[in-house]
Amino acid sequence: MMQALVLVGGEGTRLRPLTKTIPKPAVTLVDRPFLSYMIEWLSGHGVDEVILACGFMPDRLREVLGDGEPNGPRLRYLTEPEPLGTAGAIKFAEQYLDQRFLALNGDVLTDLDLSALIRMHEAKSSKATLGLFPVDDPSAYGLVTTDEDGRILEFLEKPEHPELVDSDEINAGIYVLEHSVLDLIPADRTVSIERDIFPLLVGRGLHGMRLEGYWMDIGTPERYLQAGWDILEGRVSTQVNPRDGAVLIDATAEVDASAEIGPRAVVGPACHVSAGAVIRDSVLHAGCEVGRGAQVLGSI
Repeated sequence: MMQALVLVGGEGTRLRPLTKTIPKPAVTLVDRPFLSYMIEWLSGHGVDEVILACGFMPDRLREVLGDGEPNGPRLRYLTEPEPLGTAGAIKFAEQYLDQRFLALNGDVLTDLDLSALIRMHEAKSSKATLGLFPVDDPSAYGLVTTDEDGRILEFLEKPEHPELVDSDEINAGIYVLEHSVLDLIPADRTVSIERDIFPLLVGRGLHGMRLEGYWMDIGTPERYLQAGWDILEGRVSTQVNPRDGAVLIDATAEVDASAEIGPRAVVGPACHVSAGAVIRDSVLHAGCEVGRGAQVLGSI
């Protein structure tokens, strides 16, 4: 059995007001809860059980996601009594975790080759293996440098002079971990696995692997919209088929024939779009009403 622990405890403050009444993993992206994409991706790489490390509105998350899809991974929910950081959340789940497991940041939409990362972890007999992703502008991220054998040499937090750095690889928030790593994490304390634990493992079985493909943190409204267009335009591998003009109109929506929809538009369930309205570069969540002649441009 392969387990994945997904960290979904944050309040999604960068996505407010979308996340004022619903946790970010449950926010609809195109036509399903955002976290469904990660669960689908994990399932495709052999994950049988997904443990959700919850914090913010756990009951709402369970209401939306349930026990998982038929033939998909089983979902288990754990709720931290208080925020404990990324390592603290993993430590909190310690008793439920196998000798080897995946740990993932729940903010990410991706189709990276997780199986390749697991194979490298096994081949190197690593204690922890990090998925690394190349970015064009490294100044906004913490960078990771490795040697030719994949051993991680150091972590560089948002370098002030990125032109002096010879790496373009960032920590993608995707980890393969041995259970022994949890011995380094103090219990009942706020601890960051990125800042407090991984540096302790440098030179002691810590590896990284560059993964090519699609990767995006959907933490802001701009990235949320872009992620939707990337799904509908086929830039990320998912069960959602690409659509002409990146337009998706739910079967229960009522759209007047004279309304202009797209390019790039999602009209959700039970929406009503009146005559002469324009919906472009925008997402309408369930139950929206757009009046006669109104324009919705670049909006959620």
